[in-house]
Order: sequence, then structure tokens, then C-alpha cells
Amino acid sequence: MSEQARFWRHPGVPEVDLLKARYVTHRFSRHVHEGYAIGVITSGVEEFAYKGRLLRAGEGEVVLVNPEHEHTGQAGVPGGWSYRMLYPSVEALGAGRGTPYFPEQVVRDPDLARLLVSAHLATERGDRLAASTLMRALFARLLSRHAGSRPVPEAPTGQDAVRQAIDLLHERMADPPTLEGLAEAVQARPFPLLRAFKAVTGLPPHAYLTSLRVRQARRLLETGLPPAEVAAEVGFTDQAHLGRHFKRVVGIPPAAYQRAAGTYKTR
Repeated sequence: MSEQARFWRHPGVPEVDLLKARYVTHRFSRHVHEGYAIGVITSGVEEFAYKGRLLRAGEGEVVLVNPEHEHTGQAGVPGGWSYRMLYPSVEALGAGRGTPYFPEQVVRDPDLARLLVSAHLATERGDRLAASTLMRALFARLLSRHAGSRPVPEAPTGQDAVRQAIDLLHERMADPPTLEGLAEAVQARPFPLLRAFKAVTGLPPHAYLTSLRVRQARRLLETGLPPAEVAAEVGFTDQAHLGRHFKRVVGIPPAAYQRAAGTYKTR
């Protein structure tokens, strides 16, 4: 069976994206999401690195990835894996009550898994009332059963320099400095800055920049801007370069993402 992926928007709940996919050789590069990545494995096994650990999720298990936490994704068995994923924003899941935190990233909860599949299927069928009702019920059950206290991290050395470096990467997304130039701009030394950057973000500066570019590319694609122009705007060398990195983070090509957003234009 070949790899397949379909991405779409929730028909009744704002700021929730959905993915139904089967992957065998595809590998998600190390990246972060602004919101949550929540899903159920429907067959096979997925492996993913998360906060220095390699986790495995098998059939029937639920995956819970918190916002801004770096992670990967790849097959854990030769046959790959299939899953149904939700990507709710912090606002959609938290409903204005802060940022929920999930201390466990792989949980076995059959009732929750069944509800997640039902909510996902309802969106796929376009049943707005059932989809929105089931999604709200799913969010409530997720929070009541699996949300917990957020750990208070120790402030890493060089945190102020990292914040300045992040701001600079946002400003110079299309024309970033070298590591040495970045360190000089924030009055730090290259290797201490690199260690501190990874401690704060989970990613080295170049990987953080790629994730940042993909995030901005998503926003621009949603406006209907052609992928080639998006690539130039965010700093990728060409459309093919954008496509490779976009799929490694989002799981689908830019044109498929635009179709899901309703902004794809034939040219």
C-alpha cells in the first residue's frame, strides 16, 4: 500500500486542522508546532523523538504533543503507520483558559481513541453539527483525563541572548546571519549561544529557522500567494526547496496545503 495523506480544515471549529495519513518511508524532520498535535494510531507503529527520548505509539494509542515542543516522526516498523491527527491551536483547545499541558505523550485510552476517530470521521464527512459537537466533547475529555501541571523549567544560561537571537531570526528570515554573525549581534560567543539556543528551543538555530520559515510559508499560502513566491519570501532557494522542507514538517506538499485552505489557484 502506497503512502497517502489528506489535510483539511475543521468544518465547524475554527483553528483546528486535520490530517489523515499513512506513511512508510516518510520522515518528519525535527520541528515544533504553534499549537498541539493530537492523534490516534490506526495501524502500525510511529516513532518520534521528544525532549531527548525516543517514543513509540502503536495501534489504538493516542499521541499528545504540546505546543512549541520539538519532535520528529518516522515509521517504527517496516510497514509504517497510519493515523488520524488533529492540530488545534492553543485558543481552540484551551478555550481562553490558558495553555493546557499534557505530561504524557503516548497514552492508551480506548474510550478517548474511539471518540477521536468519531470526531475525525465526522469532519471528513462534512457533518458540521456532529463534527463540532464531537470535537468539543473530545477536547473536554482530553483535558479532564490527561492534562496536568506544567513543569517549571530551570532558566538556562544565556536565555536573554537566545531571545535576542530568535528576534533577529524573525527579522532576517530570508537573509539570516551565520552562527558567528548571530552571536556577535547578541554579544555572545558562537558555541555557548548554540548550546543555550538548543536548551531553550530544543533546536539549533538553523533548524529553528527552517521551522520558522515553514510556519510563515503556511500563513502566506493561506493568502493564495503562489508557492514559488512564498519560497522567495521566506528565504528558501526555490519552490522545490520549499516543497521538501514543507512536507518534512507538515506532511503534505504546499499545493495540497493550499487546496485544504481553499486558496489554491490553477495557473
